[in-house]
Amino acid sequence: MSQAPIACNVLGEPLVPCSFDPMTGFYRDGCCNTGKEDLGSHTVCVEVTTEFLAFSRAGGNDLSTPRPEFGFPGLQPGERWCLCAPRWQEAYEAGVAPRVFLLGTHEGALEHVDLAALKTHARDLS
Repeated sequence: MSQAPIACNVLGEPLVPCSFDPMTGFYRDGCCNTGKEDLGSHTVCVEVTTEFLAFSRAGGNDLSTPRPEFGFPGLQPGERWCLCAPRWQEAYEAGVAPRVFLLGTHEGALEHVDLAALKTHARDLS
């Protein structure tokens, strides 16, 4: 019996959890893990801001309104969330990208976003 491969972050290190409160991730495991079922690439661990939440709502993805029928509590500024990499890229280009936690951002995000751009918004680099 083989073990599942260890997921890596954008720095090539083992992926660390993004958030357990609220519980995030495509698989709702607290990590920005991804797989073939994750068509949106929920791979970027971010700290949401008021500006980003407004941008996302205006773009048709309201992340601040609770949706209990989907087990979604709604996000508040300052909370961490596994964001779709293409949405982060859109926000980056619009100048409202939220801060990123690189250690919790899955390497799969690099299929949609440049590492240099992520680093400019990194919250966990010294």
